[in-house]
Amino acid sequence: MDRKIKITADSTGDIMPEICAEYNIDITPLHIVYDSESYDDGVDIFPSDILNRYAANKQLPKTSAVTSWEYAQKFKKYIDDGYEIIHISLGSSISSTHQNSVIAANDLGHVYPVDSQSLGFGSGILACIAHDMITETDLSAKEIAEKLTEIVPHISASFVVDNLEFLRAGGRCSTLAMLGANLLNIKPCIEVSNSSGASMTVGRKYRGKFDKVIAEYTREKLSQFSSFDNKRICIEYTDVPKETVDMVYEIIKETGIFENIYVTRASCTITSHCGAGCMGLFFITK
Repeated sequence: MDRKIKITADSTGDIMPEICAEYNIDITPLHIVYDSESYDDGVDIFPSDILNRYAANKQLPKTSAVTSWEYAQKFKKYIDDGYEIIHISLGSSISSTHQNSVIAANDLGHVYPVDSQSLGFGSGILACIAHDMITETDLSAKEIAEKLTEIVPHISASFVVDNLEFLRAGGRCSTLAMLGANLLNIKPCIEVSNSSGASMTVGRKYRGKFDKVIAEYTREKLSQFSSFDNKRICIEYTDVPKETVDMVYEIIKETGIFENIYVTRASCTITSHCGAGCMGLFFITK
């Protein structure tokens, strides 16, 4: 079947640059705003900038969605070249990006937005699966988008936060909750719901040093399911020591479940909400 299909995705999908290049995925950056200055996530501002700026003056940025006009400009250049587009967006309960992509798609046609109902590589993994379907099947862009929507409920996305300072500074938890968690050495697991646009809830509250906790979390998370899409799993992190990332990689490798173990650093958007010392796992269950 002769088709031209382009995959686009929001920067919050945290897809590694080498995978974007290999799979020909075009990334649309969300905006990071400090006072009157706006930057494009991963283009002219990076996670280390967020952490360094907060360390220097305790200033956190605001994040801003991609507008429908920006999406239209992105989509139109591919449509004019004869492509149909599958766009993977950040979960609709977190940001207006999905709705803005839908507005642009309705105006232009030939664009099929998919609400990942997730964040981080929970969104990015759908873009990778879209590539698999383009290369391995004769499905149309519309049919692939429909298949991806069917996969959304099977995304497992969660992460453990070492320190609640950024969540407190951003108004997402109280000072009292942060102090209590720090005093008791609690590391909460944040579970992303893929049935309500990517709303987040606190799951298990682990206790202890981060390395011990993250190893326990990894083994526990993988033991919760009996069947996986074994094509890929992703370890995603903010500012975490390489030794910790390597440890989690080895734990996953020892299970023999997954063909590919990806490792990616979280975008500015996610770093600005979670801060340093955050790590999670993203995969598809069956």
